[in-house]
Amino acid sequence: MSRIGKKSVTLPSGVEAKYENGTIAIKGTKGTLSMKPHPRMTIAVDAESIRVTAKGKDLLSRSLHGLTRTLIANMVTGVTTGFEKKMEIRGVGFRLQVQGKECVFALGFSHPVNFKLPEGIVIEIDKEKKNIFTIRGIDKQLVGQVAAKIRAFRPPEPYKGKGIRYWDEVVKQKAGKSVTTAKT
Repeated sequence: MSRIGKKSVTLPSGVEAKYENGTIAIKGTKGTLSMKPHPRMTIAVDAESIRVTAKGKDLLSRSLHGLTRTLIANMVTGVTTGFEKKMEIRGVGFRLQVQGKECVFALGFSHPVNFKLPEGIVIEIDKEKKNIFTIRGIDKQLVGQVAAKIRAFRPPEPYKGKGIRYWDEVVKQKAGKSVTTAKT
């Protein structure tokens, strides 16, 4: 059995969980998330906890046991506190503008890069430092996916460090070309 899968997921006050027709739905103050767990998993919902057990002892069942429990725990965390990724844009003239549900990036290309935000994702730009922004949402997987897509527009380059990076990301700088003088 999985050490992570053995633990039950405790439900904080104000969070409701329902398991019907093979789908688990968790409702909290920030919204509702639902998931269809693998058929090899059994879900038991109490008033204050959720327990996941594997039906078999084979490798796939044991692998899915901890994964299913972690996904449910992430759903509970998402509907109570939510998730966020902080990112930074570095480069002269690089900027971000949020217009409703669409982001417009100026990243040194000949054209602006438009990105439509998926449902449930919000981007907030820092008021003091305009090059720092935060991606927020209740679905951990979706927040991470949106952050990865935005970073892929202009990943940080190793010579000057220009591009979009995660707030805590360290980009190792490379030395540029060194000019040697000709001996006469």
